[in-house]
Amino acid sequence: MPVLVLSEGAGPGAQVPSHLTRIPFSLISTSTNYTNKTVKGKVVLKGPLVFLAADNFILKTVIQEEESQPSASSQKLSINVVLFGALAKDFNQAVNQGDVVVASGFTVGKSPTFHKDKLHPCNLLLSEDDSCIYVSRLPPPPDPRSPPAIKRRSALSAEVSRTTKVPKYTYVRLGDLKAGSVVNVYGVVLFFKQPFKSRGTDFCSSLKITDQSNQKICCTVFCEKLEDHPKIFKIGDIVRMHRVKTKFFNDSITLINTFGFSVVTFDGAVGGAVEPRTSSRSFHFDQEDVQIVEELRSWAASQALLPPVPKIPLSAVLPSAYFDLTCQLLAKAPIDTTCTLLRVWDGTRCPHTLLKVIVEPNVTEGPSSFSTVRENLIANILVYDNHVEVARQLKPGAFLRIYNLRAIPGSSKVPGLTSSQSEEVDHLAFHLHGGTAYGRGIRVLPENSPDVQELKRVMEAVPDNDMDDELNDSALLEIWSTPPEYLDAETVECITERRCGHDLQPVTLSELKRSDPGRAHHVRVQLRSYEPRRLYQALKLYCSKCISMHDVPDDELVAGLFSEASGDSGPLQSSTWALSGRVDVPGESPRSPNRTLSVHLSTQLMSEGKTKDLIFVMGSTLEETCRLATGYQNIVPVRSSGGHLALLDLSAPFLFRGRKRYYGCRQCSEAAVREPSAEGVKLIDEKIIAEALGVQLLQFVLLMKLELQDATDTLDVFLWRDGESFFGVSAEDIAANQEAQNSICQTMDSLCPPGGRTGERPWLDLCLTAYQAEDNGRKNQTCYQICDTIITKHPSTRSDPDPA
Repeated sequence: MPVLVLSEGAGPGAQVPSHLTRIPFSLISTSTNYTNKTVKGKVVLKGPLVFLAADNFILKTVIQEEESQPSASSQKLSINVVLFGALAKDFNQAVNQGDVVVASGFTVGKSPTFHKDKLHPCNLLLSEDDSCIYVSRLPPPPDPRSPPAIKRRSALSAEVSRTTKVPKYTYVRLGDLKAGSVVNVYGVVLFFKQPFKSRGTDFCSSLKITDQSNQKICCTVFCEKLEDHPKIFKIGDIVRMHRVKTKFFNDSITLINTFGFSVVTFDGAVGGAVEPRTSSRSFHFDQEDVQIVEELRSWAASQALLPPVPKIPLSAVLPSAYFDLTCQLLAKAPIDTTCTLLRVWDGTRCPHTLLKVIVEPNVTEGPSSFSTVRENLIANILVYDNHVEVARQLKPGAFLRIYNLRAIPGSSKVPGLTSSQSEEVDHLAFHLHGGTAYGRGIRVLPENSPDVQELKRVMEAVPDNDMDDELNDSALLEIWSTPPEYLDAETVECITERRCGHDLQPVTLSELKRSDPGRAHHVRVQLRSYEPRRLYQALKLYCSKCISMHDVPDDELVAGLFSEASGDSGPLQSSTWALSGRVDVPGESPRSPNRTLSVHLSTQLMSEGKTKDLIFVMGSTLEETCRLATGYQNIVPVRSSGGHLALLDLSAPFLFRGRKRYYGCRQCSEAAVREPSAEGVKLIDEKIIAEALGVQLLQFVLLMKLELQDATDTLDVFLWRDGESFFGVSAEDIAANQEAQNSICQTMDSLCPPGGRTGERPWLDLCLTAYQAEDNGRKNQTCYQICDTIITKHPSTRSDPDPA
């Protein structure tokens, strides 16, 4: 994308596309997605243009946030910007120190010079493929002492004025075209061919477009450079062409590029970003263009004129089919002068046995071998004839769309077979035949395109190595704190049932995203992924008073608090406890004579119809307290503070009841050791004890984020308020009970099998509520939550899935 110099006096936001939103420097970090975001600042330092290799440059500059005032802290609002390739060269020529710039399409990395220059801890990285810089320049003041300088600056000012003058373009509807004129047009792409070498020196590409006039027009583009051709990725994209000539050919109007031709393309998806795709260093683009693109998108979506696009994943490929594949290139190797091997994947697994192609490792560009998990997902594609030249330019790691790829069943003799490689039989081979018929070809996709972002989400769910393919005992021990007894249990299948009273028709996820918050929705979806993967991390502590969520403290932290309290134990003043002395710790050997375990017994209380003791224990370790809790109910660990009993730091449990532990909120509690009143109380539970001790009881809850998917979209939803009813187990039991933990593991394995294909995941009927989340008192994000839905289980009768 280019460096765009705006007209004098126009702010750098005047011609920035409206879908781009500005982000302050203070919010920039490496963990955020900056698609459709911009930064704005003044160029305070411009480094030299550094030549790296042929047509490869790098330039470093520093911009300061425009609103910042000179002060001792102004450096905190400055950030390093690193530009690469032709963008760096254009920036060097077009931008001066003191100009104000707006940058989009950047990525963020850690600044290696942060400790030295004391600027922002991150760098902004911009490359020519994905980035755009809008420049606002004020003419320099004249210097009366330097007439030659005035002359040069005046000439420069005149040149900038000429190059930044914004013309007013008029666009002709395709139904109003007349032969022999030069026009500007917009259209929706119905068909296209990738550029191919013509008989002369140019490359040639062709496309067919239409608009609201329903006139279908063929276009032919001849350009010497491939990058000057339309960057069309799929049928339905929108193209804008300036200065094309109309001609009669075969009794119909056609368009052909002429002098001054320029072209810009846009994604045709309704609701997507209006991000121009072009290699031009300067082009006009304003709010009127955005409106035209949006109108064409809406019109095309309402028509049945676009043929179904045969873009399918490897997991859905059928023998003998022609299809378009979006994938990532992992490695490539030449087979012979007419054929090249591309090794690609898209994160899904083809259900058919695929062709294996053996090549010598020393001719492979990229890794020559992969893990077992990754190898099972890789497809070998044989590229022939005119596409070999394109394949030679591809770099491993690039994201591709391969058009009109053919899946060939049966035996095949692969070109260049070595003597050790036999002919493959009963397999599926992928061939990209020579020629350009039906749009056949290969296109590199930019990483910020929606299709690549979707592809990345699928691939990120695939395990990285062989260890993820099969969990061993030690890995399972990390999921829950106790051994995985459920591994030998009977396999179960899980389905969902809605228990709400809503009489709603199910909607797709794309429809749901367009709905207003504050409503309930019914959806039918699959579970694509979930967080956290280590399920013990899903268990949280929730305070209903201050509405805060806390992690459950680990045993190492709690043991340290007990040890610290044990060391602080000192003498007590005379108290009114009913009993002070020792109790036997189950499984405990006689204690060391130089240590004392003080036990204070309160008035006996009624709990569940039985007499129970409330025991205050001072000087015990965590292990001793846990052993004591197996033989006695209601253990409260205490310490000595100023001669009186006091509770431990509330990061530790304030109450042990058998295997269950109870925690209090440090912010909302006013803790003090007091005996609960047993008068008139028939049932003593943790709530009564917490109230007597001045502790705000924390509630165990399950908090998970689930990524749902259907044929239209994906959606992140939360499960927490209804998490216990959803799984049919209480969070309190999950914290203490192995059987409850096993139940959760079984359920998640059934809903989202580890390493399983999409077809193996059950379809779930869910009720979702949409609500506005608040940040600093402002509602700024729509979130979704599962409600009124339960899991039902039954023994599995599933056989091996049909590979087709």
